[in-house]
Amino acid sequence: MHSTVSAQAVTTPRRVFRWRVVDIVVASVIGVASGVIFWAWGLAWTPISAALAFAPGLSGLLAGGWLFAGVLGGIVIRKPGAALYTEVIAAVVSMLVGTQWGFSTLIWGIVEGLGAEIVLALFLYSSWRLGVVLLSGAGAGVAVGLLDTSFTDYAALDFGFKAVYFICAVISGVVIAGLLSWLAARGLARSGALSRFASGREALPRA
Repeated sequence: MHSTVSAQAVTTPRRVFRWRVVDIVVASVIGVASGVIFWAWGLAWTPISAALAFAPGLSGLLAGGWLFAGVLGGIVIRKPGAALYTEVIAAVVSMLVGTQWGFSTLIWGIVEGLGAEIVLALFLYSSWRLGVVLLSGAGAGVAVGLLDTSFTDYAALDFGFKAVYFICAVISGVVIAGLLSWLAARGLARSGALSRFASGREALPRA
């Protein structure tokens, strides 16, 4: 009996939530790279949203382009605070490069990162299944949906517009921030780029 318990203690992986240097470096790289994409997405936002203007609120489908950093960082690093950290870094980089939204980009980044982070925390940073990742993207979508319909020019528009925008933002969070981040993380893992992370080792073939 004692030997069985000892064997289980040896073979059962222990979750370590303390950040390593490599965690900080990789999360920062993800954040910086995402920030450049955020900036480019901001440039594309005006013409694309104009094309979607035929249906009021449909521009919310574009929101996920600013949400994926937190979800991707969270599922790669798998440590408390990773989703918030990478989303904030991305927001800061986007802001410094230059966006039309200025300092508010940082505020949005913090709240969006928290939206993704809270979902991962609810699962105690122990479940990384696709469903959880999609929920994390939805959490970020809820955050940006509430922000955009409450603290921007959209706040003065009618309820119908805000309802459609909010729903579209959540859908965008699920698909772009959730599903695409999950696929990106799996691709990175299979390439061997995440071999020092649990997210990368899970993709290695079992002996």
